[in-house]
Order: sequence, then C-alpha cells, then structure tokens
Amino acid sequence: MLPLIGITCAWDEEKMHFFLSRFYTRAVEAAGGLPLLLPYTGREAGLNTWPELLDGLILSGGGDVDPVHFGEEPLPGCGEISPERDDFELGLARRALSLGLPVLGICRGAQVLNIAAGGNIYQDIAAQVPGCLKHHQRAPRWCATHGIMVEENTCLAAIFGAGVMRVNSFHHQAVRRPAPGFIVSARSVDGIIEAIESTARGFALGVQWHPETMWERDGRFLGIFAALVDAGREYKKGKRGDEQVCWP
Repeated sequence: MLPLIGITCAWDEEKMHFFLSRFYTRAVEAAGGLPLLLPYTGREAGLNTWPELLDGLILSGGGDVDPVHFGEEPLPGCGEISPERDDFELGLARRALSLGLPVLGICRGAQVLNIAAGGNIYQDIAAQVPGCLKHHQRAPRWCATHGIMVEENTCLAAIFGAGVMRVNSFHHQAVRRPAPGFIVSARSVDGIIEAIESTARGFALGVQWHPETMWERDGRFLGIFAALVDAGREYKKGKRGDEQVCWP
C-alpha cells in the first residue's frame, strides 16, 4: 500500500469551507504517496487518531500564527490569524513529533512545526530584521527569487546537496529561535532561517519556501516530497526515531 500522507487545510470563514491548493496533492502523488486532506477537529480524540492513521504529515502554508502560542503580544505587522487552525495544527504537530511520525512543514507549516516543538518565530521580519530581503515575491509562484545556503551534513543537503540554491518566497514571518532538538539547515543571505530539521525525532523538516509550486519546472524540488514519502514508507514498516531515513 502507498504511504498515506495527511495534509492540513486552510479555512475560508466567509465561504465556510476548507481548501487546499492542488499543488500539494500532486506533489505527494508524484513522489509515490497517497494524499489525504485533514479538516480541523477540536476534539482530543481526533488529534490523537489522525496521526495514528497516517504514515506522514504535511503542515501546509497559509496565514499567520497567533503570537500567543509563543508567548508574545501581537505587533502591528502581524496579519490575519485562524484560531481553530492554530489549535488543530499545533496539537497535530506535537502528537506527530511524539510518535516519530514523519513531518514536513511548508512556509507557515515550518513555523507551526517550530512553535509546536518549543521554538518561536518573527511576527514580521520587515519590522524585526533590519536589512532583510524581499521575502514576499511579486513573480510567478514557480519562480525562484532569492538564494539560500544549504548547510552540509543535513537531511536537506542529502536532498539538494550543500551550498547555494535559489527558492521562491511568500512569507513575512519566519523561524526566529529553533526549537530544542532542531537545527538550522538553510538560511538566506540576510540571515533569515529558510529550513529547520530535527536531530532527535526522525524525519521532521520545515522549509520556508513552497517546493510544491516549483517541482514541475525544477525536478529537484520533488525530492523534498520523495524524502517525506520514503520516511513514511519506513515508518509504515514499524521503524521509529533515528531509524527513519531522511533522504530521497
């Protein structure tokens, strides 16, 4: 059976429906996984049950995280928040980490992963990081607009190789202090953290860019999803923690 990869959704309050870009499901399918969209549930039983059913989890992109979840009051640049989504995804991420379930966080999802594990984020990098680059591009979503440096001897380097590469960028928040048990595996030239990964919990990777919109034009970016699916396949076989693979 194919590894079952859950993907969190966003919520449209006006239209009263869940939604998710098809880019995510196409990437999971292309990498050999079976995507499953996860609606919010506020019930503890749901938060415990979803991870038990899954072989991997994607925390998808979206709006801002309420700073109350990392002990801060909102700054002027903090944008729209979704309280139910925050509660659901943070609870889901913590449960996944406790089980060793492979997790991939994308953009907002990388921030959620870091907060769930005990780190924090910048509420608004333009206000809090002097001299930062333009991180919310006005270019097609598939287009890479700034460079990052991938660190050696990381899971990310196993996917892309260490050194300079270019990525797309659609964010104004970013990881500030990595959570305990996580390391920085990539930064942009202005010092903004572009990727984090776990050193203690099996496959848990967060990237600040959107590889799901890039892989069809640049096949290297499918490697992130292949790494998640491979880790999910090993998880499915009953492996845990350090036994899980973190390469495509």
